[in-house]
Amino acid sequence: MTDPTPPQHAARTADVPAFAEGPALPHARSEPESTEQPPARPASGEGLNGGMGDTDRLRFVGAATRRIARGMDLDEIVLGLCRATVPTFSDAILVYLRHPLPVGDEQPVTPMVLKLRRTDRIPEALSLGGASLESLDDVHGDGSGPVLPILASATPLVEVRGNGPLAEVLRGVRPVFVESQVPRAALRELTGAVALPEGHRAILAPLRGRRRVIGAAVFLRRPDRESFEQEDLQVAQQLATHSALGVDKAVLYGREASIADELQRTMLPDDLPQPTGVRLASRYLPAAQSARVGGDWYDAIPLPGSRIALVVGDVMGHSTTSAAIMGQLRTTVQTLAGLDLPPQEVLHHLDEQAQRLGTDRMATCLYAVYDPVEHRITAANAGHPPPVLLHVDGSTELVDLPPNAPIGVGGVDFETVELPAPAGATLVLYTDGLVESRSRDVWTGVEHLREKLAEISRLTRPDAAAPLEPLCDEILDIVGPGDRDDDIALLAARFEGIAPGNVAYCRLDPRAESVREARRLVRDSLARWELEELEDSVELLVSEVVTNAVRYAERPVSVRLLRTDVLRCEVGDDVPQLPRLRQAGPADEGGRGLYLVQRLARQWGATRLSTGKLVWFEMAPPA
Repeated sequence: MTDPTPPQHAARTADVPAFAEGPALPHARSEPESTEQPPARPASGEGLNGGMGDTDRLRFVGAATRRIARGMDLDEIVLGLCRATVPTFSDAILVYLRHPLPVGDEQPVTPMVLKLRRTDRIPEALSLGGASLESLDDVHGDGSGPVLPILASATPLVEVRGNGPLAEVLRGVRPVFVESQVPRAALRELTGAVALPEGHRAILAPLRGRRRVIGAAVFLRRPDRESFEQEDLQVAQQLATHSALGVDKAVLYGREASIADELQRTMLPDDLPQPTGVRLASRYLPAAQSARVGGDWYDAIPLPGSRIALVVGDVMGHSTTSAAIMGQLRTTVQTLAGLDLPPQEVLHHLDEQAQRLGTDRMATCLYAVYDPVEHRITAANAGHPPPVLLHVDGSTELVDLPPNAPIGVGGVDFETVELPAPAGATLVLYTDGLVESRSRDVWTGVEHLREKLAEISRLTRPDAAAPLEPLCDEILDIVGPGDRDDDIALLAARFEGIAPGNVAYCRLDPRAESVREARRLVRDSLARWELEELEDSVELLVSEVVTNAVRYAERPVSVRLLRTDVLRCEVGDDVPQLPRLRQAGPADEGGRGLYLVQRLARQWGATRLSTGKLVWFEMAPPA
């Protein structure tokens, strides 16, 4: 994970409870102010010059470790350590962490690099007698007491030499006074400071996590304050241990959250298709920050004949298991949709798949197919909340679908309903997290959704549909703050359809003479649409595809031309075998038709249907 950079430091005013940040550092980052009260200052040893008694130390360690443990992310834990120790335990602190931080059993990057994550220091207003920081930087006047200048000159990144003094102190794990030769050299290597404090005025404490040393903390006291005592090393040890374990916890939590986010992202479509005759928009919201993955999903799957399948489903639970099951069910739906099965058959096979995954794999699902040519929807429901249809005039309609039983129950006969899909209407599909919560039931939430859609429609220009993306954002507003305890998947489909004047269709008997009729359909249609420039190419390709169809078909062959932003030609027959592009030899009489299609068409493809197959190609209109 990428570590945040050290914060900017500026002295706080006197009304802030005894905490202030150090001087500005390179690549600084500000931290949010905490409203929590700091650990109590010791009762014995008046002011900052006094030492701590044993009772005070125990009280301080308890309060400080509780504050550190409350942090959930890396910045909160480091901030908790700094705010808990300054000024109660030290006048200033520097916290260094590995860069990058290893996660779990992951091998750390070598050589070890320590990055300065944060510094804190006592505010100027709390200095003795109101003396300034500068006048207290060297109380003795002989250079023997520079404490705070270390903050200003601290090195942001330090590469630890494998045989150097800093590495030796870190390997020792325990805090040390910066008094003897090796610790002083280690502090100089860590901070880059030339002049170091004299006496027991600096403690260098390695931060050791569960498996390895992950950083170091430096506690500093000014010359005008009591020196650290031997017992303070134990305090520093407790602070360092709790902080290191907290950092480990935060790094693992961050990795888990990242994995959860990536898992959920890969389980949902990256981009929705933009097929002919319909516009789509979607939203997904996890249940909470602590439950980033769940079983809700949506999908839009292009089907043969310019149709599209609209899917929304909800697997029980909010866990990685639910997300994994959702991924399997979504893949199953995509596979079944590719076979062009009717909605009730898709749900039936999905139900069988859920039972194979386990007896307790329950889910709800709604599967609808929109045909832009027929302006109709065919849908089946498996225990899912009904979709809402928003008409152009602002009226809303609850789509009446038999609820049926959820996926995974087994032995259920799913019913299919066919209903009109007028141009300009918007179908809103959603999961129950949008309409159900602890404070309201599903049907109350559905009514709120209908009221919201009607309100949005009233704010839109008459006889015009609201833009889809803002519409989705407005829909999510029906979920109030703190009112959401479930995932939300939302899919909105705006029906535009294809006008009858932009469709040409004919059925041909499976005989060679039918190819002439197909060419005539192409010429007449392109002349009516003023696309004569495409006539030669389209007529050639239609001849090749229809010739191949009538050669092997036993039932009538369908030919359909669709004019939208492209010209699309579809040829259907009852032969299930899909054509394959191959390189024809010099002596071969056939095998060149698809080669021509590939060279001349913008796109082409072949799809197996329940009644045979459909071969299609698209041509770009003239400039």
